[in-house]
Amino acid sequence: MIEPKQLPFRLPPPVAGRVDLLVVAGEHSGDEHAAQMVGELRAAQPALAVAALGGPQLARAGAQLLHDLTGSSVVGLVEVLKNYSFFKALFEETLRWIAEHQPRAVCFVDYPGLNLRLAAALRERGLAVKGGGKIKTLFYISPQIWAWKPQRRFTMARDLDALAAIFPFEPKCYADTSLPVEFVGHPFVRPDYAAPVRYDAAGPVLLLPGSRKQAVGRIFPVLLGGLRAFGAREAVVLYPSDDILTVLRAANPPANVRLQRVADGEARLAVVPAAAVLTSSGTMSMHCALAGIPGAIAYRANPLTYVLGRMLVRIEFLGIANLLLNEPMYPEYIQGAATPAALANEIRACLEDGERRGRTAAQATRLRALLSVPATGTAAEWLARHGGFAGR
Repeated sequence: MIEPKQLPFRLPPPVAGRVDLLVVAGEHSGDEHAAQMVGELRAAQPALAVAALGGPQLARAGAQLLHDLTGSSVVGLVEVLKNYSFFKALFEETLRWIAEHQPRAVCFVDYPGLNLRLAAALRERGLAVKGGGKIKTLFYISPQIWAWKPQRRFTMARDLDALAAIFPFEPKCYADTSLPVEFVGHPFVRPDYAAPVRYDAAGPVLLLPGSRKQAVGRIFPVLLGGLRAFGAREAVVLYPSDDILTVLRAANPPANVRLQRVADGEARLAVVPAAAVLTSSGTMSMHCALAGIPGAIAYRANPLTYVLGRMLVRIEFLGIANLLLNEPMYPEYIQGAATPAALANEIRACLEDGERRGRTAAQATRLRALLSVPATGTAAEWLARHGGFAGR
């Protein structure tokens, strides 16, 4: 991650001389989802001026990238505390920029630790509609209030004008608030979406440790341990950035493990075939689940973060595909349970058990049906309506 002292905290002005929409997406997955939404919106309205705190995919979709926030993402209480000065400076500079340039709407994408605080500050400073100002505050991809901190829904209703959810059960989670919440479908099931992976019984094993440096540093050695215990099977590791590549190389992967970038900042690279996957619980696990690739989840957090999480989180599964299906499509091995022997057994079952492969394929079909775009429209159409851009 870029150190705070290296960051230029004066964000550039809008290149168009104005800004209609500011998008704030703090992680690689949020950058990807937001880029799809912004690309569709700008295809319908090419003159729309969009700026972003996000990543390279938002830039490719036509947004002016004010700062690459995806290079600064962290997860967990301990990691956030270590980088407090960075986030404090970023927070204040973002508010200054919004106050000066007055976008018509701000769309926050996931990343609730920063984004919900920004939404509250915009209201408190009288910039947002909810605070008597003119800027609409919208949120795309609901925080996981169904897993932990459910009381956030009331402050979200206080600070936000609308929310778009990507899982069909989420609108009901806000039923006792005044916040308008719509299910807009999951971006991975759009007909025009290019998935980075596909199932191939003759393909390699995928190892997917995530997209955040701290998490990858803990999880990747665990995945390598499972592969080594299984045997000399070819494996591919997908990574999103040079920062993550550095972490992967530090683990000294063997010659049978190939490191491959998911995208080059301009376009998705070649689709990767896979016969099985060992994955963290993040976005890539959903790609694999929807592609029908059999596998398992392995996850290790900072010990303090894990203890606190166990106290706060009240859900049966960590993987979202498992939660949606209400069954373990991907068996989960968390902390000490993620042993080389256990993960090797999962690889073996995925490659050799025909019944397991068939069950995974059927579960993938169910997932795609659950996540399809509803008749009410896509995320871009939701943003156009609630941002005041429709018909412009």
